[in-house]
Parts: sequence; structure tokens; C-alpha cells
Amino acid sequence: MQLTILGCHAATPRTLANPTSQTLEIKNHLFLIDCGEGTQVQLRKSKLKFSRIKHIFISHLHGDHFFGLPGLISTFRLLGRETELHVYGPKGIKEAITMLLKLGDSWTNYPLYFHELTSKEPELVFEDVKVAVTTIPLNHRIYTNGFLFQEKEAERKLNIQAVEEHKIDKCYFQKIKNGKDIELENGLVISNEELTFNPPKPKSYAFCSDTVFEPKIVPYITNVDVLYHEATFLESEAGLAKKTKHSTAKEAAAIAKSANVGTLVLGHYSTRYKSLDLFKQEAEEIFPKVELGEDGKSFEF
Repeated sequence: MQLTILGCHAATPRTLANPTSQTLEIKNHLFLIDCGEGTQVQLRKSKLKFSRIKHIFISHLHGDHFFGLPGLISTFRLLGRETELHVYGPKGIKEAITMLLKLGDSWTNYPLYFHELTSKEPELVFEDVKVAVTTIPLNHRIYTNGFLFQEKEAERKLNIQAVEEHKIDKCYFQKIKNGKDIELENGLVISNEELTFNPPKPKSYAFCSDTVFEPKIVPYITNVDVLYHEATFLESEAGLAKKTKHSTAKEAAAIAKSANVGTLVLGHYSTRYKSLDLFKQEAEEIFPKVELGEDGKSFEF
């Protein structure tokens, strides 16, 4: 599971500070999460292939989270894309994007599907045999969702030595991988535990930006391997965080601790502060395993 931070700052783009956008590579999927201005350039810098992006998840309709989407959709067209593209986001995103396409007479030459969200409860929005994606209702100034990405449990791994010892034919291998016991011709039943090894533990990633401090989300993200949580302000501006419905680094850490997550990745920083290290220092007072999301940085989990 690889997380690449394309942009992780709040509000307006700066010379070296891009608004929110990131990719998550999980089980051969390359998901794009939010699409602030500059996303295309950051994708180029990170050498990520545009053609691999088939699903885009937009948390809410504030500009620093989706103003890069019309340009990206247009670029896909110019590159001759044929593969369908799915966009998941709040109700209104289809109108916003299609209006620009209409006015510019630049309809896509590839299938473009919008999945508009309105539920205030967790909702399964994407699923295949390898991954499931569920919304995380957040508390911001407008309708906002985070997203929970969960790997599904893989098939069991063959214990080749045990299989050969029992002279089990290859035609039974898939059955064994699926967790079934095997009965030999002499009637002896060989347990699946003897013939296989446990698969790797499924990984999970939760994206939570933007939101005020909201303990209600803890049950939805408990025990996730990685949590990305916004930390727009430091605790010295806690009043401003509450007023604007954002969180402090300390509050993000409190959520991570309550949810017993593996690693906390901070992001969505206000550019008023001189150093990002201040966010890490504040969060580590509450939760020990903290990483700083930084533009262009990749994490391998």
C-alpha cells in the first residue's frame, strides 16, 4: 500500500504549497483522493501514470479540494483516453463539471460516470474482489465525507512442501487456497491449516479532511493501519479551528489514539506557520507514531 501526497496544504496554492490531493496505490488500484489545483503537475512530478487513475474520490466542494478536477478530466480527453472514469463526490459535482464541459464544447471522448453522495451515514461506494471503499461522514462547513479504503482478505498461500508430501493433484490447489480441507483417496482428510499458510493481514487506510474535531468518527476508523487526518491549526489557534470547523494537530492525535490506528499522517496545514515540525511535535505529545504529509512525499505501508 503506497500513499503519495500530491498536495497537503489548506486554502490557496503557494509556490511550494499545493492544496489537497493524494493517490493511494492499493491492490493494483491507483485511487485519486481529492483534486485541488496543481494536481496534474504534481502527478507529473511524481511520475504517476494518468491512465492508471480510474476512480476519483472528492471529499467536498470547497475549491482547494476539487478545482483541479475539470482540468484533469480535460487532459484525459486530450491524451486520447478511452477507459471509463468514475468520480465519487457530493451532490452537485456532476453539475459543476458538466457545465464547464458544455460551455467549452469539450465533452469527453471516454465514458465519464458521476456517483453523487448525499448520505450522512457510512456508505459503501466502491467494491471489487480486492478492495472496498466506504464513506466516513465528517463535520465541516458543508457536506463532507472522508473515505475508508480496505483490502479484502487474500486467498490462503499453499504450503508446497505439505501438498507434495500428500501427493495432492494440482486440480485441488485453488480449492485449498479458498480454505477447504482435502479428502485423499484413502479417506484421510487433510486440514487446510496443514496445507496452507495464513495470507498477509489486509491493510486499511482512512482519509479524513476537512473536519472539526469529531469523536463520532472513531468507530468507523478503529484499528486502521493508516489514518490521514487534517491538522489545519496548532492548539494555539484552537478557537479558530472550532470556528472554521477544522482540527488542530493535537485533536488529530486524539482521534488517532482513540481509534487505535497504526500510523497518523497529518496534513491540510495552514501556511501561517513557519515550520511543519510544529505540527508533528504537538501531535506526538498525544500519539507516538506520527508522520508529516508533505507535497511530493510517498509512504510505503
